[in-house]
Amino acid sequence: IAMVGLEAANDNLPAVVAGDLNDVAWSTTTRRFQRLSGLLDPRVGRGFFNTFSATMPWMRWPLDHLFHDPKFRLIEMRRLTKVGSDHFPMWFVLALAKTEAKEASPGEADDGEAFEAKRMIVEEQKRDRGPIGSDWEDD
Repeated sequence: IAMVGLEAANDNLPAVVAGDLNDVAWSTTTRRFQRLSGLLDPRVGRGFFNTFSATMPWMRWPLDHLFHDPKFRLIEMRRLTKVGSDHFPMWFVLALAKTEAKEASPGEADDGEAFEAKRMIVEEQKRDRGPIGSDWEDD
């Protein structure tokens, strides 16, 4: 996720990153991603949107995320009803605006944090296996 955060930060176009990250919003990894990318979490100040587990009500966590560039405005966000997956689907409507949002910023990554993220990326790239999921992405 650090690699995606750095890519989003270096792109000139407004970015949206979404998916099942298997990580909660308050984790070190997710917070680092936000500082590296500068992307906002639209759930902040709007409550929990627990997406996993759709099958076990006593064990629910917000594992599915959407982060957006400050140039986007959140129009609508809601958790949809169960559709057969072990995750609830999420619905987001964003609008691209001419100016950046004045919402709470995730803060900026300091040089040490950016260096550490790049070091972790290099270490992962040296491993003798591809990233998880590459077996179906390459087909």
